[in-house]
Amino acid sequence: MPAHAESKMTIVALGDSTTAGTPAFRSPVEDPPNGSGNEQSQYAYWMMQRHPEWKVLNRGVNGERSDQILRRFDADVLPLHPQVLIVLAGVNDLYQGEQPDRIETQLKKIYDRAAQGKIFVVACTIIPYNRMGSSVRARMKEVNEWIRSYSTEHQLGLCDLFHAVEDPAHPYTLSGTPDGLHPDVNGYRAMGEALTHFLEQHFASLPQGGNS
Repeated sequence: MPAHAESKMTIVALGDSTTAGTPAFRSPVEDPPNGSGNEQSQYAYWMMQRHPEWKVLNRGVNGERSDQILRRFDADVLPLHPQVLIVLAGVNDLYQGEQPDRIETQLKKIYDRAAQGKIFVVACTIIPYNRMGSSVRARMKEVNEWIRSYSTEHQLGLCDLFHAVEDPAHPYTLSGTPDGLHPDVNGYRAMGEALTHFLEQHFASLPQGGNS
């Protein structure tokens, strides 16, 4: 991708409820054609506040596991021809008791599908929710460590959204939440700002005429 391409580009936000904007917003996938609710309750909104020239398309669906998100790839990503794909998935897998290796396999398939379409991937660490048991915490830590290492090894983008929303005084809990499971508006704003900062830094680091 040319270094100047960040001035106008299409970004697809692919994921579950924490992409959709639950509980205060329903994504365009959930409530076509434009979604409904408090638009500030989605990280895509905050990215476009900073960069109105970016088109950040919310393709999150509440409650979906990573395998279900993967099955939507051809319908919800490819027809949009994005330059960038943000992937935030896996928390529902963990909630439902899935093991890290299965989640990692599904995430890798999503990343690979994007690579086949020549789409730059921003892999995001899974964000916490309140009152997680020790088993979920351990499995989340393992998957997030895998996301960090895999992204580095395979030259994907990486945005650590876990730490963007974690309460520093209470590890593995959200800094603000209306329901104990999802970020509040301030949390979604923090996610959007973290992603925006990452993309700004990424494009600034590219040589003129270089590729992502």
